[in-house]
Amino acid sequence: MRGLAEFIMRGRWQALAVAVVGAGSLLFGWLSAAAIALVTLRKGVIDGSWLVLWALLPASLAAWMSGDIGSIVLLAGTFVLAVILRTTVSLALAILASAALGVVGGAGLLLISGEFLDQLVVVFAELIGDLEANMKASGEKITLPRPTPGQIAGILAAGNAVTAVLSLLLARYWQALLYNPGGFRVEFHRLRLPVGATLILGGLAIFLWLQASWVSGWAMVWAVPLMFAGFALVHAWVAFTRRGNGSLVAFYAMWLFLDPVKGLLLGLVMADALLDFRRRWSSASTDGEA
Repeated sequence: MRGLAEFIMRGRWQALAVAVVGAGSLLFGWLSAAAIALVTLRKGVIDGSWLVLWALLPASLAAWMSGDIGSIVLLAGTFVLAVILRTTVSLALAILASAALGVVGGAGLLLISGEFLDQLVVVFAELIGDLEANMKASGEKITLPRPTPGQIAGILAAGNAVTAVLSLLLARYWQALLYNPGGFRVEFHRLRLPVGATLILGGLAIFLWLQASWVSGWAMVWAVPLMFAGFALVHAWVAFTRRGNGSLVAFYAMWLFLDPVKGLLLGLVMADALLDFRRRWSSASTDGEA
């Protein structure tokens, strides 16, 4: 990954090549977004805006052909997050902005990509129908709910917001790797959202999750910043306790497959906003050494 980061920073045309080649691709759009963010963070908004404007051309073509504006939202959204990070030098504020990015992206899907959402509804309905038929053949009779366009839009919006934050973090990692070795690890371990924002986002996520299915999909949009704050808290705890990378692998496996772990992580982030666990760990460590 260092070699790719060095290639991007070698010159304007190298950065443009990486930004444009993957811009309209579902598989490599995140890489283009990370390249744009790296240039923005290191060289400034003007250089980053030049890249994103060129990258939006193939992304717009892909959106016109498929009806999905996700690539446009990812590239433009990651650029905006990078501008916020460069301007404020606050990773917390940049990640908080991902919630707004998710809302705007989801609204754009509902307004512009209605036909694309309807096609996804049909695809999911067919898959669920096949699943019900298989269960019926095995003696189980069950009716599963079908997703609505609004619910799918919320899920896709959350996915775009997550990918944008991951692209931003990759760019920040590259920047530290090239110019400030070890800096990203320290910055990420210190990531903690403001108390008010944490409680508001957590309250919104929980409230929406308890509503009708077409609304509950949007709960994930508001939970995106909290999710990354939770990851940072876990990484900081593992580093403090010196448990090793195996603990992180186990945590991410449980988080991925066990829904209660997601809820527990959300609760820990909200508690951390009030109690500041890292400060307490530091104090306990200082007292122990004394």
